[in-house]
Amino acid sequence: MTVRFDASTRRLSLEPRRAAFYGNPYAAYAEILAQTPVAFWEELGMWCFFGYEEVNRLLRDRRFGREILHVTTREALGWPPPTAHTRDFDAIDAHSLLEREPPAHTRLRALVSRAFVSRRVESLRPIIEALAHDLVDDFPDGPFDLIARYATPMPVRIIARMLGVPESMAPQLLAWSHDMVAMYGVGRSEAVEVQANAAAADFSAFVRELVAARRHAPGDALLSVLIAAEEDGSRLSEAELVSTVILLLNAGHEATVHALGNAVRALLEHAPHLVAAVRDDALLAHVVEESLRFAPPLHLFKRYVLHDTHDSGIALRRGEQIGLVLGATGRDPRVQAHPHAYLPGAAQARHTSFGAGIHFCVGAPLARLELQCALQVLFSRCPSLRLVETPVVKDSWHFHGHEALVVRK
Repeated sequence: MTVRFDASTRRLSLEPRRAAFYGNPYAAYAEILAQTPVAFWEELGMWCFFGYEEVNRLLRDRRFGREILHVTTREALGWPPPTAHTRDFDAIDAHSLLEREPPAHTRLRALVSRAFVSRRVESLRPIIEALAHDLVDDFPDGPFDLIARYATPMPVRIIARMLGVPESMAPQLLAWSHDMVAMYGVGRSEAVEVQANAAAADFSAFVRELVAARRHAPGDALLSVLIAAEEDGSRLSEAELVSTVILLLNAGHEATVHALGNAVRALLEHAPHLVAAVRDDALLAHVVEESLRFAPPLHLFKRYVLHDTHDSGIALRRGEQIGLVLGATGRDPRVQAHPHAYLPGAAQARHTSFGAGIHFCVGAPLARLELQCALQVLFSRCPSLRLVETPVVKDSWHFHGHEALVVRK
């Protein structure tokens, strides 16, 4: 992988859609971090931060945010008006917890967090374990794709159960999720935007019908908890409920699928001697954290510059975006003694896979629980699991994971 870097200008040229990069971005990260933790990435058109300390700090820095139009206007930024062909997608984004800043974010997060208290998350353990066993029961005797047979169905079925959505809807939920998440990729086309907008419209209509049904017949599922959640007399509006449900599925599903696939590959390729011990709870927690450091699912998180400012010797203007390369932080040699070695339990794994600051992943406890249960059941039931083909990495650097992971039990 050739990384072109001009030290005098700190400009970096690296094509993120090239297979040599997205197949193994860590080699490129190593080259970059050997020279600088901050560079202007020409293909992305923004200043990007690769170092652990820099990214961790900027995730918490209130000079930057996910939402810029609360402090200025599109006209002032020289932005064109919103496009008609993304209207439905933009309507969901407008009310998303991930895209808002205080005070709206503070209110939304307080309400949504009610659904992710520790006792509610822990109560899902037997459900997750039972689902994992059901999926393993259906493994064939010959080679099979672990992503399709295990990593993909598990999180979407868990989210469906949490929300009180029929599991028969799982394939449709996946289709909508894949189409919408494509909007966050690098170099998206208008065709991708049109397809994402159609998925957003259909998904939104489905959730609105579901919300209406739950208002008349509440249950104990997560959706009913979200409907009833109240903070200082304020509840989630219907638009906020729709955006929250879609965010929980899209973010929770995509990231967990890749985190699980990446963790299995890391164990089988770099620590096969630990496979038999993964059933141990103490080691299991270390395996999950080390996997998130070594091969995280989310590699890029963008933030807007809210006001003209300087950082790391760079002049940044209001309205610009910066890129926080979460995928590089776990391999930063300034904070990791052995950045490219997979060593569960050797030291505390420092990573930014769940973000930091006010946008720290609200579903992180659930994601950790899913990963622990999925790995423990998988390797307890399949102690001889092995890779039988070269893993196929997805053409998607933003969400880094596998198209296929062919194994044999």
